[in-house]
Amino acid sequence: MRLVLRLFFLLTITTSFSQTLPLPEDAIVSVITLGPGNNLNDAFGHNAIRIKSRFNDITYDFGRYNFDDPNFYLNFARGKLNYLQGKSNYRNFIGLYRSENRTIKEQQLNLTSLEKQELYNYLEANYKKNEGAYLYDFFYDNCATKIRDIIESTLKENLKYNLPKNYKEQTFRQLIDSHLDWNTWGSFGIDIALGSIIDRKATSREQLFLPININQFFEVATLKNSGEKLVNTSKIIYTKKDENKNTLFLLSPLFVLTLIALVIVFITYKNFKNKTRSKWLDLIIFISTGLIGVLLFLLWFATDHTGTAYNYNLLWAFPLSLFCVLQLLKTTPKKWFKAYIKFSILMLCLMVMHWTIGVQRFAPALIPILIALIFRYVFLLKHYKVV
Repeated sequence: MRLVLRLFFLLTITTSFSQTLPLPEDAIVSVITLGPGNNLNDAFGHNAIRIKSRFNDITYDFGRYNFDDPNFYLNFARGKLNYLQGKSNYRNFIGLYRSENRTIKEQQLNLTSLEKQELYNYLEANYKKNEGAYLYDFFYDNCATKIRDIIESTLKENLKYNLPKNYKEQTFRQLIDSHLDWNTWGSFGIDIALGSIIDRKATSREQLFLPININQFFEVATLKNSGEKLVNTSKIIYTKKDENKNTLFLLSPLFVLTLIALVIVFITYKNFKNKTRSKWLDLIIFISTGLIGVLLFLLWFATDHTGTAYNYNLLWAFPLSLFCVLQLLKTTPKKWFKAYIKFSILMLCLMVMHWTIGVQRFAPALIPILIALIFRYVFLLKHYKVV
């Protein structure tokens, strides 16, 4: 009999802990918006949901990952890395971002007791299921869109978005650029790696992939049934303190790439005057542009990243350039190589056209290199005619 009672007691305890506890009626649900950090991976900010009651004060967020996962870097590159839901003590969560000197804003949501409970139940159940593992997408399934989707699901079509006063139609790339200095390596890398697919206009709802827009759109959103505001109260928990940023122009993409372009043009000029050809320079150009092209090709066709598709940077960085290495070592290359040089010049002209009509916006710091490439390709045509 004692054994039966013990088993019944253990079963009761296990069941009670496996179920989500009911929230008190005075529980508060709010959305936390964190300002940008100093690194590229946190340059766009972050969002979280806070649930405060007399028992607990917890924050839930999305977009975490585990470096110890097998094949972490390979899965990250292929777009197959599982991102996770986070669950933290509120004080620890806020303390971390205060230590990083990032602005913290909080918006208390106007939810019913039932809606609060449903939201809490979902977050708890999702966390218990493999920490809410999901395939991350920067534009469509990130830390901000998760918050948007969860609130929309909780309110069951009772949410009406209104446009903030500062709203304007923008492409995904323009929205990214608004958070980055164009003359940084982070911005340059993004413009190289991401394709024309992000040069289309984002709808007002799609703009909520940026954490700051979650804050701005929620602030003016209303509930359809009552016409009341979604946000009861807003406050700033912490304001970022001014920091002295020493950005050295000599290390910026524009300066470095301009310097490289000037070297290419100068050597090309000297080759033209002396009727010679610096083979080492051509090898560097064709190998480097070819390798970049291979990387862009793989990002387009061999990964699940949506933003890397239709990347017309391949017009200047073409993988087939690697097959020209042997021809560059010859004094008189085969005819197809001369045709390939003409093809490369045509591709650069096509790239300018794509840029002009708005098919894809390319990195501005790339302009000096493109000019230098045209100079070198035209020189090679003239040089081989003479030879």
